[in-house]
Amino acid sequence: MKLLKIALLLTLTLLLNSCASSYKIIDPTHLNYNSKNENQGVTLEYKYNLLDKKYEKKENKNGIRLVAIKIKNNSERDLIFGKDILLTNSYGKQISIYENTRTVKMLKQKPASYLLYLLLTPMNLYTSTTNSRGMQETTSSTPIGLVVGPGLAAGNIITASSSNKRFETEVMKFNILGQTIKKGETSYGLIGIISDNFDYLKLKIE
Repeated sequence: MKLLKIALLLTLTLLLNSCASSYKIIDPTHLNYNSKNENQGVTLEYKYNLLDKKYEKKENKNGIRLVAIKIKNNSERDLIFGKDILLTNSYGKQISIYENTRTVKMLKQKPASYLLYLLLTPMNLYTSTTNSRGMQETTSSTPIGLVVGPGLAAGNIITASSSNKRFETEVMKFNILGQTIKKGETSYGLIGIISDNFDYLKLKIE
């Protein structure tokens, strides 16, 4: 019984440190961009560190960075992002950009993983007293796991699912890959780039 209680306590501690994360809207149109690069009349502004908690952990685990970008086309022609407008790092190596659907798939939470909270269902709260011989005796037990387990599972699944929906909606809304940016216009986007670091981004105009 003692080993079971210890195991349940350790499980509870582990699971409580793995709670679902809410998603904070980024909105690239209202960000204060901290990096800038210009080339042939085209200006790029960008910002890293957009995600936190579970989404940030997914970035680090999968070698992908979500980047908010602002591109102003002051050239004399219309340009397509991903074809005429490319991104390179400081060494001139082209940056690979994921399709936004794949970016969402790689970074979103997995709601089904929170079913592990159901492991807490057998947990009981024991009440004990000391008898006349000075020994501890269990007087009652309350099956708190019947509420805690399913409650935590349901709450985290709902949080993860709704957060993923907001995340996907925003990333797809600001899908700039393949978009034509007309001369004189400014466009905003969210892109997933293949990188383990926070590379300095430069424009390459084809």
